[in-house]
Amino acid sequence: MQISREKNYNNSGNRLTRIGVFYDGNYFLHVSNYYNYVHPLKKRLSIAGLHKFIKQRIADQEGIDQQLCRISEAHYFKGRIGAQEAAQRGNQLYYERVFDDILMSEGLVTHYFPIKSFHGKREEKNIDVHLALEAYDMATSGKMDILVLIASDGDFVPLIRKINAMGIKVMLICWDFEFFNDEGQKTITRTSQGLLKEVCYPLQMHDIIESQGTTDAHTVNGLFVNDDTGSADRGSQPVSDVMENGEILSLKNGYGFIKYPNNNLFFHYTDVVNIDFNELITGDLVEFIKEKRSNGQEVARNVKKLD
Repeated sequence: MQISREKNYNNSGNRLTRIGVFYDGNYFLHVSNYYNYVHPLKKRLSIAGLHKFIKQRIADQEGIDQQLCRISEAHYFKGRIGAQEAAQRGNQLYYERVFDDILMSEGLVTHYFPIKSFHGKREEKNIDVHLALEAYDMATSGKMDILVLIASDGDFVPLIRKINAMGIKVMLICWDFEFFNDEGQKTITRTSQGLLKEVCYPLQMHDIIESQGTTDAHTVNGLFVNDDTGSADRGSQPVSDVMENGEILSLKNGYGFIKYPNNNLFFHYTDVVNIDFNELITGDLVEFIKEKRSNGQEVARNVKKLD
């Protein structure tokens, strides 16, 4: 153990603070969707911005130079549907791959597990257990000094207690919010109070983001991506200026697909021009202009609902 600690000192004698970040991927996606589709910001969370924020906060809390804070481990856990089902959902495979590229660019190790049906209900099974085991293994192997957990579930309380017993501090990144979904049902996201009590550094991000007066606005803005990657990119070119007609095939949180020969056309909520996206339903007739992105994908722009 003494040898491993000596390796963490730089030439000036200051020890690096190694940070391990562990994502509950389904929770992170849920929060990111909230900020992208419900919150007035209308922006997604940025992985790179969040990691920068984490290093800044740990440096402040520990009273050390931010240059000595390093994310040495980063792991992302999430359930995922099978390839065949994803292929039937238009471009879902493509967008999953885009997000994988983002995770890889930030050095995250992905842990995907199959989503299965239990008594007719689709569930992500045992993902919390896999996350806890991986985090515990990293802690016992001496690979981190501070563990950062991005989650809200009280099931992680036993993990935090084990990590605390090793003398490793834990930072919790969490959000609380509520809103009404498209069906008029109230959706509430709350963090376990037991989880908040067990960690050394509980960061309730909804308060930090909303409290611009007590927080560096530049830092908060860095938590979000500048450009919405879900919308058609600025490098798209019109295929023609002729308005075409089609039928909405499917709708998801903030995007949908229009039935079109050969390949169904993707459209983003920002492409809808004469009605709110949330007022559209499957089967609606729409007109649109077809454009081609820089990657060759054809998309629908200026989507208008027809009477």
